[in-house]
Amino acid sequence: MKLKNVLIVVKDVERSRKFYHDLFGLDVIVDNDGNMILTEGLVLQEESIWKKFLGREIIPENNAAELYFEERNIEDFARKLEQYDPPVQYVNRLMTHSWGQKVIRFYDPDGNLIEVGTPMEADMS
Repeated sequence: MKLKNVLIVVKDVERSRKFYHDLFGLDVIVDNDGNMILTEGLVLQEESIWKKFLGREIIPENNAAELYFEERNIEDFARKLEQYDPPVQYVNRLMTHSWGQKVIRFYDPDGNLIEVGTPMEADMS
């Protein structure tokens, strides 16, 4: 068995497409009217579709999961993030963990938690 995608719920799929393209370079692979698959296996699904399927309310900023990206030049990414419009909501700005990894955490426009960190020495990919 192989994990193929990770789906996140978004209010405006086009706004989220732009966000993930501008900041992370992700491109559209499939656009199925409210269900968009991006490169790297990220799926954006319109909140209205998800709510109808799930039958429950969506809880933004629930902090139960995060998307994790790695970036070697994290200082440049942090500057790019600072300049992004509209401004992002930070959990923590660029910091260094005790084990030496630099990370930054913030929310996407729909309250999905994102962490960007410098690569760890033991690459598990």
